[in-house]
Amino acid sequence: MSGDLEGARRARAPVRIDLAGGWSDVPPFSAEAGGAVVNVTITRYSYATLIPNDTGEFVLESADYDQYIQARTIRELEYNGSLDLLKAAVRRMDLQFGGHLITRCEAPPGSGTGSSASMGVALVGLLDAMLGGKMSRPEISALANILETDELGIDGGKQDQYAAAGGGLSFMTFEDPAVTVEQLRPSHDFLLELEKSLLLVYTGKSRLSGDIISRVMSAYLRHESTMTEPLMNLREAGLMMREAIIAEDLARVGEVLSFNWENQKRLYEDMTTPKIEALFSIAAPAGLLGGKACGAGGGGCIVLLCEPDREHVVRRNVKDLGGHCIDFNFDHDGLQVWRPTMKGSSQ
Repeated sequence: MSGDLEGARRARAPVRIDLAGGWSDVPPFSAEAGGAVVNVTITRYSYATLIPNDTGEFVLESADYDQYIQARTIRELEYNGSLDLLKAAVRRMDLQFGGHLITRCEAPPGSGTGSSASMGVALVGLLDAMLGGKMSRPEISALANILETDELGIDGGKQDQYAAAGGGLSFMTFEDPAVTVEQLRPSHDFLLELEKSLLLVYTGKSRLSGDIISRVMSAYLRHESTMTEPLMNLREAGLMMREAIIAEDLARVGEVLSFNWENQKRLYEDMTTPKIEALFSIAAPAGLLGGKACGAGGGGCIVLLCEPDREHVVRRNVKDLGGHCIDFNFDHDGLQVWRPTMKGSSQ
């Protein structure tokens, strides 16, 4: 990237691992029954940079997709499947100046870690800072969710945006439109033990969660009993996970992960894949306390909780089967916005 960085801003927002309760945050279930979710953000980030100009021209650039769009005005930014989230942020925030907007994400697309939501939070936080920084983190979360659901028509819940903005280990409840976030604060020792014991494994298959979510919630609206019970159980898993973490019971955390996974698989037949099943089978005898698919499932990432001092064995086994382990630590900061400090015309 080249150009004058004076007046520029950068933002980053973390992705998350959903430990329990995912799907219960998705409307209409969250509106009718209420949702309960536990998630933790990790040190894999979506980054956004905006370099303003005085020409009024917009340039949108995605390093991940190697895409580059140029427009003379905001009105020329039409939704067509190319960098639509970036377009939605710029259009919704109604910027009155031009600029070069550059994004990249450290999580694989379709990983089930809320990467699109973290990008949405980074974009809204960045543009809000450029406009004076008047929005609170909950307001940024809500607008980032609106970008995906209302502007772009993508079905999904709200946990990802609130996790990305707030960071940390959180228990969230959803009674649409209300969202309540409780920061869970177990001992530092327990947090480190949990962090050490978790493996995030990319199974190598991406999927579009919005398509899967719409199928599940359509069945729920038809009052199919086979859908209602697992969704209620997933909400209960969120409550159970909160208690397990407060009690600092690592074995119980593993049990709840497995309970959550069993109910995830009841939602639709393609929730799991032969690759995921093979990874669980090879991980279990190596020392596994529990695990589940991240996000909407059907590929992407799985999270595995290993027995004490067995994570290296589990890691080796899943790597031998072609699973890609994504290294991470827990993120405790959430959304961050800053001014570039590098001087000069390039970086």
